[in-house]
Amino acid sequence: MYKGDLTAPRAGGERKDFRLKSLYFAGWLVDGTGSPAKHDVLMCVENGSISSLDSANPAELKASGHSVEAYPAGTILPGLIDCHVHLTMSGKINEFLRFRQLRNGFAQNSTLIGERIERSLSFGIMALRDGGDVGGHTLRYVRQNGSPLVRIKCAGKAWRASGRYGKILGRVPDRGSTLAESIRANCDGIDHIKLLNSGVNSLREFGRQTPPQFSRDELAAAFQVAHALGRKTMVHANGRLPVQFAVEAGADSIEHGFFMGEDNMKRMAERGVFWVPTAFTMKALYTRNPGSAQSHTAHSMLETQLEQIRRARELGVSVAAGTDAGGFGVRHGISLLGELKLLMEAGYSVEEAIFCATAQGARLLGLEHELGRLVPGMPASFIVVDGPPSALPDSLREAKMVCVKGKKLSEYPRRMPFDFF
Repeated sequence: MYKGDLTAPRAGGERKDFRLKSLYFAGWLVDGTGSPAKHDVLMCVENGSISSLDSANPAELKASGHSVEAYPAGTILPGLIDCHVHLTMSGKINEFLRFRQLRNGFAQNSTLIGERIERSLSFGIMALRDGGDVGGHTLRYVRQNGSPLVRIKCAGKAWRASGRYGKILGRVPDRGSTLAESIRANCDGIDHIKLLNSGVNSLREFGRQTPPQFSRDELAAAFQVAHALGRKTMVHANGRLPVQFAVEAGADSIEHGFFMGEDNMKRMAERGVFWVPTAFTMKALYTRNPGSAQSHTAHSMLETQLEQIRRARELGVSVAAGTDAGGFGVRHGISLLGELKLLMEAGYSVEEAIFCATAQGARLLGLEHELGRLVPGMPASFIVVDGPPSALPDSLREAKMVCVKGKKLSEYPRRMPFDFF
């Protein structure tokens, strides 16, 4: 702590009185807007919100008489957002255990969901967008328990076509009803609509694409209903045609988007459609099962996805960070660090990568007034890590401090529960 009187005159003779306010000084601040990091910043927090951000001289702070929580060799950044998770799944790599967890009842899943939310928060993740589960357990958990420190946005159960991929994530349209009619009849309590419009990526045949699950007209009607109900749409889609149908029909975000191609990226940039690439899914696959034919295919798919991310950045596609946590080898919390590294490998600066996991995620989730940026007037929800911005995202493994709406959270469980593995 630094002590002193911080009511010294400012430029122009104005005096700023910091008494009865919380003050945080850091060597660097990444504000979440994508702009370069600021150096030697004093952040003033009052009533849970940021009241000011000023440059500060460390030597003057040492001589001051006011209490300042100082991290002169650290970085402050906004709370993070993972825009694609499955909280009822654990990221297990053992196939038997992965199958067994799908049979969990709500009581067992409720405990595990809570642990995964806490695990995410320990890495500074303050919002999660869940992509659905067949039992609707995440939605039920949030309805019953809430999550005061982490904002959870739920799809409930995802929508898929009969006989197509997605049985573990949701349901098919009601018998005798269209997709749009079924969505209208089953939207209570959910925050967004999740649809599946392709299959999964083949690990046996590189680049194989599946046909769309729904026609362009079916999707357009469904999206029109969703938007009329005030719900955004997140669409699982890989391959050129499934992505094209979803974008042209009015999707709000494309999830995964493997092999979608440049034409689709141009459409997304023109229409303001978000992309959540989930590139880390492929890295998890090839690093967890090295030497296999599937590992080789996954590695090739990752390289292709990184090239798409590079091109999306050049085209101005709005990219939001998401991990698909709960998928094979994709652990909750820590996997977001891996996704950020891949964005940087694809050409994003550290500030731009953080932008994808903060302000961009907040825009996509409709939380732009709660999270995403560290600017005056915003809630004081932030993370402090050791080292300069160049140490990110690895420095997030051991956050010095996590603060939600001005409240510091001093202790987190860092040891994963046994069931997590």
